Amino acid sequence: MTLALCEDLTSVDSNRWEVALGQRTKILTQILGFGGWKVTEVWFEAPDGTRVWPVGSYLLPQDVRLVLRVARRWMPRCSQCGRRCSKEHDVCEPRRWKDLPWAGHPVCIAYTSVRVACDRCKATPVEDLPWADPYQRETRRLQQHLGLQAASMPIIRVAAQYGLSWSTVRRAEEHAIARWEIQRPKVHLRQVGVDEKYLGRRHKRQEKFVTIVSNLETGEPVWIGYGRSEATLKQWFDTLTPKKKKGIQLFAMDMHEAFKNAVINDKQLAHVAIVHDPFHVIKRANEAIDELRRSIFFRAGPDMRALGRGTRWLFLRAWERCTEQQQAKLQQLLACNAKLAAAYQMKEELREVLAAPDESAMAKGLTHVLRRTQRKANVPLRKLHDSLVNHRPQILAFGKYRPPVGRIEALNNNWETLVRRARGYRDHQYLLRKLRFLTVNPLQTADGVRAFLALAA
Repeated sequence: MTLALCEDLTSVDSNRWEVALGQRTKILTQILGFGGWKVTEVWFEAPDGTRVWPVGSYLLPQDVRLVLRVARRWMPRCSQCGRRCSKEHDVCEPRRWKDLPWAGHPVCIAYTSVRVACDRCKATPVEDLPWADPYQRETRRLQQHLGLQAASMPIIRVAAQYGLSWSTVRRAEEHAIARWEIQRPKVHLRQVGVDEKYLGRRHKRQEKFVTIVSNLETGEPVWIGYGRSEATLKQWFDTLTPKKKKGIQLFAMDMHEAFKNAVINDKQLAHVAIVHDPFHVIKRANEAIDELRRSIFFRAGPDMRALGRGTRWLFLRAWERCTEQQQAKLQQLLACNAKLAAAYQMKEELREVLAAPDESAMAKGLTHVLRRTQRKANVPLRKLHDSLVNHRPQILAFGKYRPPVGRIEALNNNWETLVRRARGYRDHQYLLRKLRFLTVNPLQTADGVRAFLALAA
């Protein structure tokens, strides 16, 4: 549309620009798409602010922006209550808002807004504008498109694509996500996941870990706090009302004692079940197997070290996931030591126990596993035995409730994706909102993208 406009006006001088655009402003008004508003003037402007006009058949440079001056057709509305106001209190300074680019050219909307005297609010707010929120210098639809791009690209690349600053794109993305959050239905918190995340050795904060609280039924994170102590989780408990605490059914977490003690010591959460997910239980068993493997192969001389080199992940992998060659290699290694063979067999038995169909079957299988791990001669398995005994009620609770604990680890993967893409975050509340948006992923279908962009209306 813009290029055709330039070619049609090649014979029109600058003094007749407004006359030639009489009919074209009607078309531009339709393209602008704001009911009750019309385009009264349009011109091209160089980056330094001077007006330019097409000359001959030459196309305008891409950095030349298109400016649309708009005017109101009806009475202004109060931006606080939405009521129509016939009285104007004051006229503001002329302002501009960046809009979506047209035909490769940046676009600005120019308008001189007024302060209305609202009889209902008894205030003098700036009139309501359909294209932008208060105190913003970008249109809502531009902010939604920036949020759409920033969902899969680093902010610095989105800023370079649209010719904006990094801070402008980030602020626009936050407003776009905020509109998406407002229209979402409220979900009651029943099953809660708790996990910690390492911030990295180069992080400048004193706390090297953050605690992430998530809703297991939706997989969304709901809170982030610094540290991984009992006091850290208690900070989130203090934000909950007694009614919300009463509605919580269970907490799913790893075998970190601080998180468990925080739940136990809260009297309003006495009815809540604590569940340990199988991932961390098997992780403890794998740590025992790995310690036993080191003592057998790497602390027994060069011959055994050569035999066991490069076999760590083979021992940690589930038997059914190994290929025939890997299973043959594993049988050869297990034949070297009966103690290691018994430990590996116990680990695979524990994996089957955690997949039991109900709590009673899991209890019987766990009792059998504990009989095999209580031998004092095998120190790594004895440590595993003590851990399983201390956490037995929480392990059996998983067989009773079967919460979707895999979403906790999926949340960790989304965390790693965002941090890797942005090369780290300093504002973790901003990271929390992006993490929630990425977890729900409303942009995975064409309808979802259209719905997200429609939030600008």
